[in-house]
Amino acid sequence: MMLNPGVEDRHWIDRAVALIEADQRRSADTHLLKLELGFRGIDIYLKDESTHPTGSLKHRLARSLFLYALCNSKISENMPVVEASSGSTAVSEAYFARMIGVPFFAVVPKATSCDKIAAIEHYGGRCHFVEQGVSIYDEAARLAAEIGGHYIDQFTYAERATDWRGNNNIAESIFEQLAEEEHPIPSWIVMSAGTGGTTATIGRYLRYKRLPTRLLGVDPEFSAFFDSYRNHDSSITCDRASRIEGIGRPRVEPSFIPEVIDEMVRVPDDAAVGAMRALSNHLGRRVGASTGCNFFALCWKAAHMIRRGERGSLVSLICDSGERYTQTYYAQQWLDACGIDCLAAGTQVEDFLRAGSFDCDLEVA
Repeated sequence: MMLNPGVEDRHWIDRAVALIEADQRRSADTHLLKLELGFRGIDIYLKDESTHPTGSLKHRLARSLFLYALCNSKISENMPVVEASSGSTAVSEAYFARMIGVPFFAVVPKATSCDKIAAIEHYGGRCHFVEQGVSIYDEAARLAAEIGGHYIDQFTYAERATDWRGNNNIAESIFEQLAEEEHPIPSWIVMSAGTGGTTATIGRYLRYKRLPTRLLGVDPEFSAFFDSYRNHDSSITCDRASRIEGIGRPRVEPSFIPEVIDEMVRVPDDAAVGAMRALSNHLGRRVGASTGCNFFALCWKAAHMIRRGERGSLVSLICDSGERYTQTYYAQQWLDACGIDCLAAGTQVEDFLRAGSFDCDLEVA
């Protein structure tokens, strides 16, 4: 922790913030893609967060976390930054750490995909591996204290680091890009939780702007968020780690704000991976399993609207590219070893994209 920063520290912080702000000005907003569907009345949009410089939705979060830490004088020149992460956040944070010239250490589970490890190291980050079941939170805090670093802690600060009122947050961007569409105010935005920061930003923005759009929260198997939401109990935990990288957590993270979510569903991992593959075929390029989890829930909600004769639009995200998962979700041997059978779910999603039919029940809260 930095106490009473002096003039030199302030000058360094000013330079670091200016570098991050300049990088944002050089970056265009991400595209909002409209899917070509085999039916009419319902429009589906995907905001493609894979086009950020570091390839995922977590680029926004990492930028916000670094600015939050810098403006609170938590990071000083040459101070190591430490994060607990399953991959994508650490990739983006390594990018910003290199930009401002500080060392970066990612505390990651040993099961994290090799592609993500390589991406972290590409940006100069160093990985500190932990065994399954070991608390990455405690280990990240311990490591930061040991090396005199700052634990940037996405799981605590995600919901407060982003300005949910506007300032080009993801919710404001979605509505600006929808402004000239047939259904500019979507019926639903569909979003899963990892830290909880994105659902908090979207849900708060909807209320701040007094918009009728509802937020559908999505959780994979082996995650505490859904049961916590259903039972109004933030102490609930899950003994197994999520198999869908980037979303789902064994505990309810401090940044998860259930009050801004209007409805929540749990998507089986088979369904998430099946939807990932079906959507990838539809787009002609690969997306990740967290996108598949979101998209399966979106198809389920859109089918409900169709059965009720409703018209409107729904929005979700392409969280990251599937190229990071060539050795996992796109490797049949890995799926077999995990007991994931995604064929039936993939066919369900293909049927929906073609005709709007979707026969599936999900756990709803």
